[in-house]
Amino acid sequence: MSERVLVVGGGGREHALAWKLAQSPQVQQVLVAPGNAGTANCGKISNSEVSVSNHAILAQFCKDHHVGLVVVGPEAPLAAGMVDDLTAAGVPCFGPSAKAAQLEASKSFAKAFMERHGIPTARYGSFTDPQEACSYIRSADFPALVVKASGLAAGKGVIVARDQAEACQAVMDIMKDGAFGSAGETVVVEELLEGEEVSCLCFSDGTSVAPMPPAQDHKRLEDGDVGPNTGGMGAYCPTPQVSPELLQQIRDTVLQKTVDGMREEGTPYMGVLYAGLMLTNQGPKVLEFNCRFGDPECQVGLAVAPTSR
Repeated sequence: MSERVLVVGGGGREHALAWKLAQSPQVQQVLVAPGNAGTANCGKISNSEVSVSNHAILAQFCKDHHVGLVVVGPEAPLAAGMVDDLTAAGVPCFGPSAKAAQLEASKSFAKAFMERHGIPTARYGSFTDPQEACSYIRSADFPALVVKASGLAAGKGVIVARDQAEACQAVMDIMKDGAFGSAGETVVVEELLEGEEVSCLCFSDGTSVAPMPPAQDHKRLEDGDVGPNTGGMGAYCPTPQVSPELLQQIRDTVLQKTVDGMREEGTPYMGVLYAGLMLTNQGPKVLEFNCRFGDPECQVGLAVAPTSR
């Protein structure tokens, strides 16, 4: 029987992670920091009040309480270097380094990375000046546009514009009015891709990838696929839209190429890699990367996953 596992986070995703980890006979106890009401004193699962923002305190807590593995749920601790700091302190941690987590923390970085490595994605421009962004919008030959805050915005920093005027207004809202805070200091403007959206996640050891069953979530706030984008209003898994042959194509052209590219650039990617994809007439194209289990994709994915032994 292994030592304790600590799950960092407090939402439904972290509840699902704790629930699945607790099913393993190799796990003695699962601590969740900060956790939620559902993870408080639930069998092998309990909450912890240890600070997760202070990595030195967290590392010492793990040593004092014989935590054999830390699993990071949300994106913010990954971007803040939690894995780097805990690993340096000798605490095993599941997730990518801060440099590797740039794939999610900076949409501008991710788009340039995909361009360098020939990973299929939408045509785009990246801007730190709102006037330059609006000039690009007015000259773009795309039939429709999407404006994205480059930084972390809890899955909500994406505006699908109906026309150029609405796209320019979105740029001003993000960059001048600070609609998403510092996440909007850089914006990415890209063509709107059409098709069905799916989420393909995989495990990576920095060299190879092991895909999970693909999932599909509902992004728009309102019925009929209208309203603003959200972080996900629900999901199901697996998806009939992704055949075994298509999943193999996604593995080869997106997931493996991303892991290969990160390794070639000196930032090996270890942990869960999430590719949000649009299934277009030209094939699957990347909308975004996440550097952890998605929420709500994690909940439905782990529900169909076998229990570890």
